[in-house]
Amino acid sequence: MTDRLRIAFAQMNQRVGDLEGNAAAMLEMRRRAKGADLLLCPELQVIGYPPEDLVLKPEFVRRTHDCTDQLVAATVEPGPAMLIGTIVNEGGSIYNAVVLADGGKVLGRTLKRELPNYGTFDEKRIFSAGPLPEPFDFKGVKIGVPICEDIWQEVVCAHLAEAGAEILLVPNGSPYELDKDDKRYQLVRSRALQTGLPIAYINRVGGQDELAFDGSSFIVHPDGERVVQMPDWDEALLITDWVRTTDGWRCETRSEHQLDAFPADVYQAMVVALRDYVGRNGFPGVILGLSGGIDSALSAAVAVDALGTDKVWGVMLPSKYTSDESLEDAQECARLLGCRHDVIPIVPGVDALNQMLPDLKGLAAENVQARLRMVTLMALSNAQGQMLLTTGNKSEMSVGYATLYGDMAGGYSVLKDAYKTTVFALSRWRNEHKPEGALGPDGPVMPERVITKPPTAELRPGQKDEDSLPPYSVLDRILDGLVDRELSVKEVADATGEDAALVASIETMMLRAEYKRRQAPPGVKIGNRNFGRDRRYPISNFFHTGPSAKASQ
Repeated sequence: MTDRLRIAFAQMNQRVGDLEGNAAAMLEMRRRAKGADLLLCPELQVIGYPPEDLVLKPEFVRRTHDCTDQLVAATVEPGPAMLIGTIVNEGGSIYNAVVLADGGKVLGRTLKRELPNYGTFDEKRIFSAGPLPEPFDFKGVKIGVPICEDIWQEVVCAHLAEAGAEILLVPNGSPYELDKDDKRYQLVRSRALQTGLPIAYINRVGGQDELAFDGSSFIVHPDGERVVQMPDWDEALLITDWVRTTDGWRCETRSEHQLDAFPADVYQAMVVALRDYVGRNGFPGVILGLSGGIDSALSAAVAVDALGTDKVWGVMLPSKYTSDESLEDAQECARLLGCRHDVIPIVPGVDALNQMLPDLKGLAAENVQARLRMVTLMALSNAQGQMLLTTGNKSEMSVGYATLYGDMAGGYSVLKDAYKTTVFALSRWRNEHKPEGALGPDGPVMPERVITKPPTAELRPGQKDEDSLPPYSVLDRILDGLVDRELSVKEVADATGEDAALVASIETMMLRAEYKRRQAPPGVKIGNRNFGRDRRYPISNFFHTGPSAKASQ
């Protein structure tokens, strides 16, 4: 029995499906953790999280087993034992698992019991639930390894404590959301107080499609004190010293990192998600319509910070309704960011379509402009390979204030889950701060006028967004109630003080726009109810909570 342990915690990025690459990264972390007794990596580090339906492919499972066996065999070389996040196939059931390996042998394993099946998670359709796990006996120390969701319910941690666990080490694949840091800490603190055990919470970093993982790993003592806080957004390896005391095991190491607060955390989530999405899908960079408005300006800034100035191409596509102010602002955005900027008028294309369809009027004629812009941008994307970055925000997507096959078209959207008021906050913040690790400029990234002028689509003379919508400060409060909190029209009206008829009209617009959102590109998740992964509504839907429900049917 030992009275001291050195445990290395590896906060790592992952590439879903890159078994060999992930395994090589784990072995590199093991090499760097020389002198430690044990190395813990995040949940499913071998295959990447979330794997989704890859797990249902038999060949994928077979190759994962082979890769895990190779990792186990590699522990015969000098270095720490490894807690390996992987999958296990037994009797046709697939389990989310952690394997303890040392000296080239498997010393134990634990199978995830609590499978999340809400929001972004759907583990019950791909994994089977394991039994209540037992602690590992490692060097005479009983170590419990609840896996991610296992700590969100009381039963697993309580069972491990009753079974004699002395330390809880928790591998996670926990996506970023607003205010998630505090939720995680309060949860882990409560488990520590309930079990009387120290808990290490280790999370992954990086982007995976619509998800951004912020890391933010930490360690708490049995009294709930946070003694270690690892950084957010970046990979990190921390070797910690643990000692057995008369009151149980304690972590002697102290390490403190200040985590990003709003809106810096949202901005970093966008940067991380876009960087990994573009790089992992093989695009040489991005192209976007740079209109002189705030949405495209912020999208361009995120892209430059994520990818670098040489990988971002802004194209201004003016129509006859485009103001000189917008032309100037788009050019200045590109100058401040240092990215490529071209101007390609769509007037000839509009004239050609007017000859083809001379009777087009009103909204149909307006939307021709938005669709011609996307045809132009997609042509350039096809010709040179850059991914088309869409620039619409969550407020517009909620109420359908976007053109299908027009400004909605593209490969990815960093603003998809950001309400317009968040866009304003992010833009003001980025003009005054450069995020750590950003590849963009130190100073402002857009003219102040871009932030202060009234938003407009410029599809007709004198058009303003507020001609069709309430002020965004009002709209976003209503949408927060209807979308993020799933309240009824009456409940939203009571909570916001807005007229119920206005709230009902917004609900109707929102429900009618579902068919548009189904065809929207993926985009980074920020809140707890993003469109696509969290909020999944039927397109054909006759249920309204407002007084206009009967009329709308």
